[in-house]
Amino acid sequence: MSTPTTVSFADGTITGDATVSRVESGTDGTVVVVDATPFHPVDHTWPDQPGDSGTISTADEAVPVSEALMAAVSDKGEFAVGGDIPAKRGAEGWTWLVGHRVEGTVPAWLAEGTRVNLTVDAARRGGLSRGHTACHLASLALDLAVADLWRKDPGEDALGNPDFEGRANQSSRIHEDGAVDEYRLGKSLRRAGFDTETFAATLAEREQRINAQLATWIASGATSRIEVEGPTIVDRRRWHCGLPEGEAVILCGGTHVRSLSEFSSITVSLDLTDPQLLVMTTTATPAA
Repeated sequence: MSTPTTVSFADGTITGDATVSRVESGTDGTVVVVDATPFHPVDHTWPDQPGDSGTISTADEAVPVSEALMAAVSDKGEFAVGGDIPAKRGAEGWTWLVGHRVEGTVPAWLAEGTRVNLTVDAARRGGLSRGHTACHLASLALDLAVADLWRKDPGEDALGNPDFEGRANQSSRIHEDGAVDEYRLGKSLRRAGFDTETFAATLAEREQRINAQLATWIASGATSRIEVEGPTIVDRRRWHCGLPEGEAVILCGGTHVRSLSEFSSITVSLDLTDPQLLVMTTTATPAA
């Protein structure tokens, strides 16, 4: 019987020792599962943050990990990886795991029962963590910048402002030191009470508001952390950020910086080339 993978990435850990519990070969490479890992996997249901890369090694040898990803094994013994998993993360009837994709020929030593060391690519993790924190801050600043355009109550975001992000976001893609978010501005949003015409007419002003707010938040040097409910990959995790307006708390499975002092700046650009699709591009510049 498999046991869920224990994870340590939430506190910033990038190395760890583990025992290999499963090695599965497939058309996209071999997936190695261990009992505990510092690697953050890409979520198969909301793949906003890419999985970590790095190495799996022993004292004498090492193999590269191209990406960490979700894996699961059903109570009937069915093993699935990434987008092939036919259930949402945490669903009953499945044991939830972290897989480490290894490309090329897998050495004989990398087998079930082997004790190994796992090392995450620290530079890439740092860039993705900055990208994810910047993404959340940009969405909160966007909510605040368009708060006056609601004629009905859409619900509140993590700072108590009208939740444009929750109502309109249809995709989010995080990369190193940035993110791209898409928001659908269609009939359903207008019916929900959002003034899309005024938004389009004042797009440049809204962008300026967002960037000014982000500059204020970066200057505050606010703390940023992840709170976990348990040690496994499916236990809930929440991002906390002590902004001047109050503590923002967002349910989030990704990685984040520890302080906004790790940024020199965060800026966004808004693109409304398609009047029904807002594209917000977020760019983070790390502190020197």
